Amino acid sequence: MSNISSYSDRPLPPDDALRGMLHNEVHARPPARIRLPALVVYVAVFNDGVTREQECAHLRQLPDQQGLMSEDLQGNFLRLRLPGYTLKWERHAEFTRYSLVQPLPSSAELSASDPALLSALVAPEQWLQGIPGRTIAAIKLAMVWGDLSQVDATMALARQWLGEHTVVASVMGSVKQTQAWAVTDFVLRPSGFERMLVVAPEQLTPTRAGRMAQRLLELETYRMMALRGLPVAKELAPVLTQSEAQLADITARLEGHSASDQELLDTLVTLAARVERATATHVYRFAATRAYADLVEQRIAELREQPIPGTQTIGEFMQRRLSPAMATVAATAQRLSSLSERVSRTSALLRTRVDIATEEQNRQLLEKLTRGQEMQLHLQTTVEGLSIAAISYYVVSLLLYGAKALKGAGMAVNPELAAGVLMPLVLWAVWSATRRIHKKLIQHP
Repeated sequence: MSNISSYSDRPLPPDDALRGMLHNEVHARPPARIRLPALVVYVAVFNDGVTREQECAHLRQLPDQQGLMSEDLQGNFLRLRLPGYTLKWERHAEFTRYSLVQPLPSSAELSASDPALLSALVAPEQWLQGIPGRTIAAIKLAMVWGDLSQVDATMALARQWLGEHTVVASVMGSVKQTQAWAVTDFVLRPSGFERMLVVAPEQLTPTRAGRMAQRLLELETYRMMALRGLPVAKELAPVLTQSEAQLADITARLEGHSASDQELLDTLVTLAARVERATATHVYRFAATRAYADLVEQRIAELREQPIPGTQTIGEFMQRRLSPAMATVAATAQRLSSLSERVSRTSALLRTRVDIATEEQNRQLLEKLTRGQEMQLHLQTTVEGLSIAAISYYVVSLLLYGAKALKGAGMAVNPELAAGVLMPLVLWAVWSATRRIHKKLIQHP
C-alpha cells in the first residue's frame, strides 16, 4: 500500500476550465473600507461603444498610473490607491462605474449648510468630465459622524446640509448591528450630481461603512437602469394598440369571409413581421428591466430599513415611484408577448382555412381525373370491341379467299359456307387473344 506522501500537492482531478473564475466571483467586487468622515464621488456611465482600452487609457491619466495595461482591467474590477484618495473601477454589462473615496473637508461636515463639495475634490475635475461614456448616475455621498439619539436635532442638521429640500431617510441596520442614517432628497442638481448623506455613530467600522455606501450607490444606479425600460414601453404602447386593432380586423374578416385568403395572408404577414421586429428589438430591455428591478428590491432589503419619525423611508419612496413604472413595463412586455401569440394563432387559423380550400380543390381535381379515366376506359372498351370485330372480319375474309382458292383448285368446297361456319371460331379466338394480352399487361405493367 502506497504512502499518503506519494500524492502530489493536488490529489484531485484536473480543474474545470471555469472553476477558478466561478470560485473567485464571490470575491470579485469587495466593498471599500471607508473611514469617516469621508466623501464618495460616484459616477456611472453607459459603456455602449466604449472599450476597455479606452477606459484604461483614461485611467492612465491619473497620477503614477502610466504603466496600467488593458490586461489589468480584464477582471472587470480595479482599485487604485492615489495621493489623497482611492478610485474603484467596475465594468458591468451595460455600464461602468467609478467610485472616488477621499476625506471629507471640515467645511462639509454635518453642521454645514448645502456645502460645495466639488471644489474640495482631490481628483482632477477635468478627469471626471473626460470619463468615456454617457452619465446615467452621479452621486456625492458624504459620510459623517452624528448623534443619532438626538433625532429631531440631527434630522434638522441633515435637512440643512442637503439644502432644505424635502428628504427621505432611513435607519440602516438591525437592532443587533451598529445603525446609521441614510438621508437624501433625490434632487438632480445643476452640477449633474445627486446628494446623499450618511450619519453614523463613532462605533461604525470602516468595513460596514463601505458596505452601506455600496448598497446606497447601487440602489440608485439600479433604479436608473430599471427605469430605462419605461420610455421604451411608452413608445411601444401606440404601436401595440394599432397592431391589436389590426389583428382584430383580420380576425373579423377571417370569420366573415369578407376578404380573399391571399389578401388576409399578406396583411397578416406584414403584421407578424412588425410584431417580431418589436419583440427582437425590445425583449432584452424588458428582461433587463425586470432584473434591475429585482436588484433594487434586493438592495432595499439589505439596508434593513427602519423608519425615522416624521420622514418617509428610502424604500417606501422608491417603491411608490418605481412600482408604477415597473408595472407599465411589465404590462407592455406582456402585451407584446400576448400579441405575438395571438398573431401565431390567427396564422394557424388562416393556414387551416387555406389547407381546407386546397384539399377541396384537390378533391375536385381527383374527381375530374376519375371521370376522365372512366370515360377513357369506356372508350377503350368500345374500341377494343370494334378492334375484335375488325380483326375477325379480316381473318374471315382471308379464310374466304382461301376457300375460294381451294374451290378453284377443284376441291368441292363452298367458300361462303366455310366462312360462315368458321366465323364464331374466329371471333372466339380473337377475343381470347385480346384477354390474354390484357392479363399480361396487368401483371407486368
